[in-house]
Amino acid sequence: MDLSPLPALLVEPIVRAALAEDLGRAGDITSAAVIPAEARMSGAIAARQPGTVAGTDAAALAFRLLDPAIAVAILLPDGSRVAPGDAVIRIDGPARPILAAERVALNLLCRLSGVATATAALAAAARPHKARIACTRKTTPGLRALEKHAVRAGGGVNHRFGLDDAVLIKDNHVAVAGGVRPAIARARAAIGHLVKIEVEVDTLAQLDEALAEGVDAVVLDNMTPDQLREAVRRVDGEVVTEASGRVTAETVPAIAATGVDLISAGWITHSAPILDLGLDWEG
Repeated sequence: MDLSPLPALLVEPIVRAALAEDLGRAGDITSAAVIPAEARMSGAIAARQPGTVAGTDAAALAFRLLDPAIAVAILLPDGSRVAPGDAVIRIDGPARPILAAERVALNLLCRLSGVATATAALAAAARPHKARIACTRKTTPGLRALEKHAVRAGGGVNHRFGLDDAVLIKDNHVAVAGGVRPAIARARAAIGHLVKIEVEVDTLAQLDEALAEGVDAVVLDNMTPDQLREAVRRVDGEVVTEASGRVTAETVPAIAATGVDLISAGWITHSAPILDLGLDWEG
């Protein structure tokens, strides 16, 4: 997998904020009281269940920001499949800052690896069909860049990063604008020539309106496999088709088999269970 790491400029403010939240006003008073200042430790963050790793750069940065003397080696980069016992990151250095950074590093690594693992499960369920798994804007506030990177680590693709990426006309936009056609017409009159338009439709009749008006993509929301198959037939490759609603590993095969281009799922970022990883001291 060709997965470029996120620029440090995007990752560092998130990790710094998490460390500042955890250190509070006085720092790690437990480690300062219990661990001798000269103590050193070596350890490895290892997987305790199978899954797909993401967030290794953020986890490594948590240790390095607290003390540059901590040596951090990423053994399995983002996108790697892991089995229980697999070492992902190895750490060696002063014990106090390692212990102080441990929870922030694990919070980020476990959370993001959970997103990658959930995405990988849906991507596997979609094979051998062409449909790709896409995320949404239903992300943890402040973690969007990291969570969307984790989706890519799991084999998915990213939808919009924000409201300014593209026009996405949803049901409430349609209701307030007075229908699919006027909503699209207003959007087209207001945007620049490089901005794409996607419209969410609930029925095949709405789909026909959107196609007649001219759009770049359609969200086929909460449609049955039969409806999706008919929608793909009507689109006939002219626009990108995205299925959404009731997306699970169990429903994805039938959805993918209809021929849609994308299957979007909000839960892979807002509700994915963490992947259990832990830091084990090597004495």
